[in-house]
Amino acid sequence: QVQLVESGGGLVQAGGSLRLSCAASGRTFSTYAMGWFRQAPGKEREFVAAINWSGRTSSYADSVKGRFTISRDNAMNTVYLQMNSLKPEDTAVYNCAARPGSQYSGSYYYTEDYEYDYWGQGTQVTVSS
Repeated sequence: QVQLVESGGGLVQAGGSLRLSCAASGRTFSTYAMGWFRQAPGKEREFVAAINWSGRTSSYADSVKGRFTISRDNAMNTVYLQMNSLKPEDTAVYNCAARPGSQYSGSYYYTEDYEYDYWGQGTQVTVSS
């Protein structure tokens, strides 16, 4: 069983920055592909960013490309989402997700929520205009 705990959310003005963290349990974090998703009120969950098990490759939704950066520290069992130039439309609950056993997938990352096995409880990000 993998447990994921997000932190770093909060209230920020438009144009500001936040860094989200997702701490994972387990001794095999370095084999997990990781992703960030978000869900705004009244909307479906959407993909934000993904990173492969080694951290060499990543992918972003068009809406956040150039503003958000996903990274990971396998020694700390943590994945991060640096969010810059935040906009009111970025307001949502942000969840991280893990897919263990991805070390055999090479540089592949996963952008669909059904491809992940474990989810955190989420952290609220609110961007005021």
